[in-house]
Amino acid sequence: MSTGRCLCGAVTYEVAGPLRQVIVCHCVDCRHWHGRGAAMTCAHRDRVTIRGEESLRWYCTPDGPERGFCARCGSSLFWVAPRRPTISIPAGTLDDQRRLRAVAHIFCEQEEPYDRDHPDGLARFPRGAPPEVAAPPAD
Repeated sequence: MSTGRCLCGAVTYEVAGPLRQVIVCHCVDCRHWHGRGAAMTCAHRDRVTIRGEESLRWYCTPDGPERGFCARCGSSLFWVAPRRPTISIPAGTLDDQRRLRAVAHIFCEQEEPYDRDHPDGLARFPRGAPPEVAAPPAD
């Protein structure tokens, strides 16, 4: 089981199942939402329990994805796309991140010049990651 929370602790969550390894998204929306590329993991939605929902707010973009954040401290907590069985979670909100590692960078065609030099050797994709990279692990 993995747990996480927002900065102030008003919203917490538990993931009863495996998390996908981290993908760093450099799309314009993630950069605006997080301040730079977003290091995201994900899990099956039905495996995530959220507490403190009275402090959780959702922002829905015109193209459909919803972003969950804490109304008290402003922490970015979740990203949900329509018709996907998963929920994306910023890796930095997890209480214990030791089992995760970054595996890819996505939407590299949109990244800022200051963020283009990645000597990490990870896979880089101009747009989204292929399913074998993006999918959460099987149980």
